[in-house]
Amino acid sequence: MLSSGSSNSSSAASNVARDLLHAVTETAGVGRVGELALEYVRRSDRTILTRSRCCSPWHFSPPIQLDDSACIYTPLLNPSGGLVGGDRVSVRATLGSDAHVLFSTPSANRVYRSLAETAVQTIELTVGSGAILEWIPDVTIPFAGSRFRQAVHVTLASGATVLLWDAIASGRVARGERWAFTSLENEIRIVTASGQSVLERYALAPAAHGVGRMAAWDYSGSLYVIGDRVDAERWKQLDAQFATILDARPGVVLGGVSEPSAPGLAVKLVAKSAPDLNETLDELWQAIRSVLWNLPKPSLRRY
Repeated sequence: MLSSGSSNSSSAASNVARDLLHAVTETAGVGRVGELALEYVRRSDRTILTRSRCCSPWHFSPPIQLDDSACIYTPLLNPSGGLVGGDRVSVRATLGSDAHVLFSTPSANRVYRSLAETAVQTIELTVGSGAILEWIPDVTIPFAGSRFRQAVHVTLASGATVLLWDAIASGRVARGERWAFTSLENEIRIVTASGQSVLERYALAPAAHGVGRMAAWDYSGSLYVIGDRVDAERWKQLDAQFATILDARPGVVLGGVSEPSAPGLAVKLVAKSAPDLNETLDELWQAIRSVLWNLPKPSLRRY
C-alpha cells in the first residue's frame, strides 16, 4: 500500500509539473504569438465582417465604411509599436464572393534589434469569386541589428482581383542606419483560380553580402495588380499610366512595369525618400482604382 501511495504521489506531482510547464509556455507566448483572423461577405450593396478573432499584439478595430461603394476599410493595428525577435504574428483574411476590402496600417511596421531570434510575420489572404482585395500597408522599417522574415500568400478565385503593395526602408535613415539590419527575408506569392502564379522572393544580409545597387537608394517597393476579370484594353491603359507616373520623378524614383505570367501588372520601384515613395504609390493607387473600378483613392486616417 505504501508503494502504491508513493507511485500515486509521484504521478500527481508529474501532472502538476506538466501543467505548470504548459502554463508557463502559454504565458511566454502572450504578446509574442499574435493572430488576426477575419471573414467578410457581400450583402446587397455592402461588405460585412461576419467573423473575427484576434490576440495580442494585434488589436481588433471594426471595419470602416469609407464611401457609398461596397468597399470597407480594415486598419491593421499593433499597439506594441513594432516587432521584436521571437515574435510570430499572422493575419488570415477570407473574402466571400463580390466582397471588397481594403487593408492598411496607421503607421510603419517597425522591426527592432535582435541578438538571435527572428521576428516572423505571415499573411494568408483568400479572395472569393468576383471579390476585390486591396492590401496597402505602410512601409516596413528594419532597425539596425534586426532580423525579419515575412510571407504574403494570396489565393484568388475566378473573377477575383488583388491589389498588393509591399515596401521596405533601408532602416532608420535619419539616424544613419542605412542597410544596417542583420537579415530580411520576404516572399510574395499570388495564385489565380487557373493555377497561374506570381512569386517574388528575396533574402538580404547587408553585412555579409551587401545590397548591390540598392545601396544608393533608401526605399524599395513592389506593387501587384492581378485578376482574370480585367480585359486586355484596361491592362494596356493602366500600363501606360504607370509608365508616366514612374517617369515623373527622375533621379528620386526609379521603376518599371512588367506583365507577369498571371493576368495583371507588376511594378518594382526604388525611391530616395519616404515622401517620394508615398507620393508615387498614391498616384499608382489612384490610377488603379480609377481604371479598374471607377473609384477615387480613399483618404485614410493616420494616427
